[in-house]
Amino acid sequence: MAAPGVMDKLVSLCKRRGFVFQSSEIYGGLGSVWDYGPLGTELKRNIKDRWWHAMVRARDDIEGLDAAILMHPKVWEASGHVAGFTDPLVDCKTCKARFRADQLSDGQCPQKPSKHPGEHSTCQLTEPRLFNLMFKTFMGPVEESASVVYLRPETAQGIYVNYLNVLQSSRQKIPFGIAQIGKAFRNEITPGNFIFRTREFEQMEMQFFVKPGDDAEWFERWRVLRMAWHQELGLNADKLRWHQHAEKELAHYARAAYDIEYEFPFGWQEIEGVHNRGSYDLTNHQTASGKKLEYFDQAANARYVPEIVETSAGADRVALTVLVDAYREEEVEGETRTVLGLNPAIAPIKAAVLPLVNKDAMPEMATALFNDLRSRFACFYDDGGAIGRRYRRMDEVGTPFCLTVDGQSAEDQKVTVRHRDTMGQERVGITSVAEYLRERLGS
Repeated sequence: MAAPGVMDKLVSLCKRRGFVFQSSEIYGGLGSVWDYGPLGTELKRNIKDRWWHAMVRARDDIEGLDAAILMHPKVWEASGHVAGFTDPLVDCKTCKARFRADQLSDGQCPQKPSKHPGEHSTCQLTEPRLFNLMFKTFMGPVEESASVVYLRPETAQGIYVNYLNVLQSSRQKIPFGIAQIGKAFRNEITPGNFIFRTREFEQMEMQFFVKPGDDAEWFERWRVLRMAWHQELGLNADKLRWHQHAEKELAHYARAAYDIEYEFPFGWQEIEGVHNRGSYDLTNHQTASGKKLEYFDQAANARYVPEIVETSAGADRVALTVLVDAYREEEVEGETRTVLGLNPAIAPIKAAVLPLVNKDAMPEMATALFNDLRSRFACFYDDGGAIGRRYRRMDEVGTPFCLTVDGQSAEDQKVTVRHRDTMGQERVGITSVAEYLRERLGS
């Protein structure tokens, strides 16, 4: 039997330690839909907060938005999603499985996993047909064509239709951006690879509105900024690269597009896209709605429809990326130590407070320290089992610091700080622990 790969081990760790669970698992689960457990929720929230800070709080030219998931169906007609948001689909008449016709070389035949769909002697693939990826539902009590609405397949359109509202209420001037984090839904034909490609996912998108002719310059600026953000997450720079979309790959709205790709165990895959969308979106919405979406440039005494540079990252994909990148196994004294070497700034637990033993007033001292720290940091208290096992549990979930209250602590008012990555230890005064953590968790 083959040894489990990195992804198998990571999926197991995520369930065992409370990062990610299969949705509706007690009913057998729902295909490619996942629930985030306590630690996964913290990790993804930390990633989203970091993105929001970089995009909105740290800049004076980007505003935040939280648009509704349900929108007027004409939005999706104007955007081109109703007519053009499709993938080519083929069915196998033998095994009844469905595949994307343009990704057969990436798929596995259910009858013989070592072969691709269509390669097995009994495979009978149909001719490709187009399949719309939008989830359709109905608004109101009657299911009829007049009440059709869609679950949004992207968050960008909510930004475009609110562009004028945000511009006027915030008193911004071109160039400026609108950022949003929110759920989107796509009825993927072949989802998979854990939380990488799912039918319900969360996007972190920013649309930057610029003067016509300035789009290429801002496109390059945002490419530099977005790659730097991923590297600052702590990702291995050797596993990051740019993929430029060839002309045949470009979406119908794009003048240019680059993907930031990461080398996963299952190959190089996109984790964020930077797109030059030109004026396609606002022009189409202006035409379809009859509402002027022009910007009046007082300095130039001119009106124009702004052009758009988009940055679009998946919160779930970035979460998976940092987990894969951080996962490692080490041999320590003849045993395997599993470590998530997460950037301390995004680690779900910043510090664990551990009494060495449950006697001699150590639990009371540890509890007092834990209660003091928990209002400022995401902390965890653990008094179960040998101290070595507790260290290993914390290593496995990426906790950068363990604070051990031992027999000497009552005498010198210090705790032993144990570092996740080096396993090195040092003594720190109890009254200095909060400042010690603050200095090391700021990046």
